[in-house]
Amino acid sequence: MNYPNKKKTFEKVVSTSKLGMTLESDINLTNAYYLDKKIAVIHKKPTPVQVVKVSYPSRNKAKIVEAYYKTPSTTDYNGIYKGYYLDFDCKETNQKTSLPLANIHKHQQHHLKDVHDQGGIAFLIVHFKRHQKYFLMPYLSLKPYFDEEITRKSIPYEAFVQKGYEIPFGLLPRLDYLKLIDQMISFESPDDK
Repeated sequence: MNYPNKKKTFEKVVSTSKLGMTLESDINLTNAYYLDKKIAVIHKKPTPVQVVKVSYPSRNKAKIVEAYYKTPSTTDYNGIYKGYYLDFDCKETNQKTSLPLANIHKHQQHHLKDVHDQGGIAFLIVHFKRHQKYFLMPYLSLKPYFDEEITRKSIPYEAFVQKGYEIPFGLLPRLDYLKLIDQMISFESPDDK
């Protein structure tokens, strides 16, 4: 607030720290449903962290004061479904027209390629918050945007509509993305690998 001219002004602070938490929670609930119903085993990967300093204010209240990521993480989730290895990451965006490529780190792009090249099913689940739509985007549809020679800075929303699979939002499971994996498996030809 500024008071010199007796006008009150407010500055809006936008935080992106919890941007992906809703989608992540929905995927975690969906994966718990799949596990409980013995449909698939898919888990969130822990991020490798090196603890450097711990504070012990009292005997039973240890507090991590300083920690660093050991290595860049790959993707958020992996598991197995009908004998297929699945590996994917979740992204949310407030953008209306595209998903910024800056949201998908280079090491994640390379990891998705490596999984695909080894015969696994690699993909992104993306939530366009302004449209309230969720998409599963297979690696092969993402690949042209990951190409280093292309100077695009984002993946257009229309690409998700045309080349992705829209995931309906429900109660149980919350985001039933495995129905779409079934479609991908049935359309996959040996030349796609």
